[in-house]
Amino acid sequence: MSETRKAWMGTLAQAKPAALAKAVGALGALPDFTWMRRPEAGGVMVPGRMGGTGAAFNLGEITVTRCALKLASGEVGHAYVQGRDKAHAGRAALCDALMQTGRADEVKRLVLAPLDAARAEARRARAARAAATKVEFFTLVRGEDA
Repeated sequence: MSETRKAWMGTLAQAKPAALAKAVGALGALPDFTWMRRPEAGGVMVPGRMGGTGAAFNLGEITVTRCALKLASGEVGHAYVQGRDKAHAGRAALCDALMQTGRADEVKRLVLAPLDAARAEARRARAARAAATKVEFFTLVRGEDA
């Protein structure tokens, strides 16, 4: 698991809300914080590219929830999550802030590692389902040896 902020914020944002809630519950006592920006839902435009390499175009909008909080010790946590789940965004921002404190190793072990493992398992399961539908084509050569 990468320890960069981008990586852990991605893990928190892509986690299933129930899994994140369970993982945060394993942290025990959580620090006091104040909201800098309470969780709020809004829309963002998602860009796309034809074939992944063509000119960019606006694919459509998705709903995201964002928030920011500040721990009593001064660390600031931010979160953007897809959908309208305000509690998910708040938990993600709290974990982001905690990753900037002395509790970072605890957050990695109890929150990020299980979420990364669950995401990897979901990817493997999706790949296995896709592989089961793979069709192998072959050609018989007629006539003389090729």
